[in-house]
Amino acid sequence: MNNAKLEFYAAIQSLGLNPPELIESGKLHRFPGIGKGNNNRAAWCIFYEDETGGSFGDWSSGLTKNWQYKSDAPSNYSTEDKALFKQKILDSKAAAKAARTARELEAADRAILIWNKAIPVPYNHPYLISKNIDIDEDNANAREYKGDILLPIEDFNNKITSLQFIKPNGRKLLLTGGRKKDCFIHVSGNFADTSHVIICEGWATGQTLAQDDPYALVLAAIDAGNLKSVARSVLSSVDYFRLLIAGDDDRLTPGNPGATKAREAAIASGALLALPQWPDDAPKTLTDFNDLYSWNHYGEA
Repeated sequence: MNNAKLEFYAAIQSLGLNPPELIESGKLHRFPGIGKGNNNRAAWCIFYEDETGGSFGDWSSGLTKNWQYKSDAPSNYSTEDKALFKQKILDSKAAAKAARTARELEAADRAILIWNKAIPVPYNHPYLISKNIDIDEDNANAREYKGDILLPIEDFNNKITSLQFIKPNGRKLLLTGGRKKDCFIHVSGNFADTSHVIICEGWATGQTLAQDDPYALVLAAIDAGNLKSVARSVLSSVDYFRLLIAGDDDRLTPGNPGATKAREAAIASGALLALPQWPDDAPKTLTDFNDLYSWNHYGEA
């Protein structure tokens, strides 16, 4: 590699990414996102063909960076040069967006194929038992696939964009390449006829909330970071008169991301906010409304 490419490589690595050893100028490269496995392709980079700089990012974390070779500092650029460099940034972003869209469409096709092969969830599935969840085997919003509970992730156009797999031991995985942002797991309720919407993080929590309020439209945003975008999308997609964010309470995690993100989502969407209210003797390891329900009714979670 020349000096410019070596510095570009180092800039990518400095943010926790591991790009391929060979970076070809002018080509979009994809590689594992931050903390992802070797088969993941959420990260990307483009080293500009004239080698004046490059762009890189990570779709899984939302990272996007533009990098310029030090010897090509903007102060040495003419107005035309600066315009050309800006165009390179725009072109690289467009290429990355096109690649991401293609990746998401391919994942959506795979999601539908897997969903159609899935079978009803047995009432005695270990995860259901561990979470004290009781659902009908003909539940339209959950199936079983190779021993995992399978949940469709949808957008507000009622299209499946991805899948969540929940292992019998509770480990959760998302379909590689599937779109999560602005999407949700439909837990219960009717989009066309509801007076209030509840948005939470996880499906098990959503099941507990739906049991407590069977007239609500309950959506699981999958994780805390997706709460705000789902809540904002609800504003323009669902007719209702009350929106509630039911957040997790990650008391043992620095910064309490569950409560913090839930509060941000509530402020951004004008929603009400609810967090679990713990009994004095409840273990600090409990975090969500399903934990609270299980502790209150069974003394465990």
